[in-house]
Amino acid sequence: MKVHFIAVGGSIMHNLAIALKLKGYEVSGSDDEIFEPSYSKLQEHGILPDEMGWHPERITEDLDAVILGMHARIDNPELLKAKALGVKVYSFPEYVYKQAHDKKRVVIAGSHGKTTVTSMIVHVLNENGKNPDYLIGAQVKGLPQSVKLTEEAEMIIIEGDEYLTSPMDRQPKFLKYHHHIAVITGIAWDHINVFPTYEEYVQQFQRLLDLTPSHGAIFYSKSDKELLKLMEKQKFSSSIKAVGYEAQPHEIQEGNTVLTGTTPPTPLKVFGNHNLENISAAYHVCKALGLSDQEFYQGISTFEGASLRMQLLAEKSGTKIFRDFAHAPSKVKATVAAVHGQFEGQKLLACLELHTFSSLNKAFIHEYKGSMNAAEEAIVYYSPHTVEHKRLEAINPEEISEAFDHPNLTVFTDANKLKEYLRNYELTGHHLLLMTSGSFEKTDLKTFAEELTAGL
Repeated sequence: MKVHFIAVGGSIMHNLAIALKLKGYEVSGSDDEIFEPSYSKLQEHGILPDEMGWHPERITEDLDAVILGMHARIDNPELLKAKALGVKVYSFPEYVYKQAHDKKRVVIAGSHGKTTVTSMIVHVLNENGKNPDYLIGAQVKGLPQSVKLTEEAEMIIIEGDEYLTSPMDRQPKFLKYHHHIAVITGIAWDHINVFPTYEEYVQQFQRLLDLTPSHGAIFYSKSDKELLKLMEKQKFSSSIKAVGYEAQPHEIQEGNTVLTGTTPPTPLKVFGNHNLENISAAYHVCKALGLSDQEFYQGISTFEGASLRMQLLAEKSGTKIFRDFAHAPSKVKATVAAVHGQFEGQKLLACLELHTFSSLNKAFIHEYKGSMNAAEEAIVYYSPHTVEHKRLEAINPEEISEAFDHPNLTVFTDANKLKEYLRNYELTGHHLLLMTSGSFEKTDLKTFAEELTAGL
């Protein structure tokens, strides 16, 4: 098979390209810009374009498929050439489905926790020798790549997000996988640039539920009020299994979380109520795929988390510095609460970078109200240049403070001033939580965290 990627440098696109190359396909790609880690990974696998930009001559009649990424525009010259030649054009999720149409398909959806639940399921299945195919939106320790596609695997575990399929198809990706089993972790409005009203956003999850086939299964969080409302209205056929889940019973023992509902109790390497709910979601899926309770809990006890999700950057003299990918309001609230609850009695300084389109939008920013209140002190950083680059209306620090409504909040618009503030902060007796989907202006956060703890 011979395939070409338009916008091959995307975070998930380059991983699909690598997965197909490992499967034996002839793979090429184009992009106008490619950043790390995509650049090095594509180079390692011989897929990095020899020249940046769009080159219609790369589109030839002998291509079996062109795979179109979201970064491309509908007037992309390579896309126009493919259409003119009649070469089949697929979106990313459509091509994944083509690869997996004869497998048992599990789709993990929801506004938060998708990556972690997907990672947990894949980890436990691998620990028990099931070796599924998978698609995960982050790197996971122990997995060589974040997309795996083989002929042999009987099932595929897919992180299914609600963002757009492609420039040509403005439907959510998770509708394209045609699940047998689905998880919905919760519904909290996001992607305001695509779903300008909350009602439109919720409707996408309704559409996902409607696609559940006869004898399929839906597992959903019972703690999410909006999701419960949606499930109460849903009319499933009698052959569809719909089961709500809650956080696993547990105790915190000397800063470590232990599941108490198992015999013997199961120590975990992750923590926080959201992860205890994520474990329940993974449990139901693994049971539906044939694992026993013992197989599941033995497997989950060794799960260390997905990349950038509650990552311990540095630790010294009782002070811990964490980094988390949290950026949307529900994710921020859950992450701050998790760290505060895990280390009760120790103060928490929570620092959030506003980086996404939604988080910097005046029409959306009030959704963050109270999201950091579990922390004794909070910091919000944003770059006015990023706001301008995204062509959004300018926002000032006073508006940020009013929106978050935290009694002890500091707002920074200069990353260097923020870092200097943290260098002078007395961290003894505190934990620091850094939350971003960016990097605080290209800061090496692990190195910075080690610098902050060096003098403790």
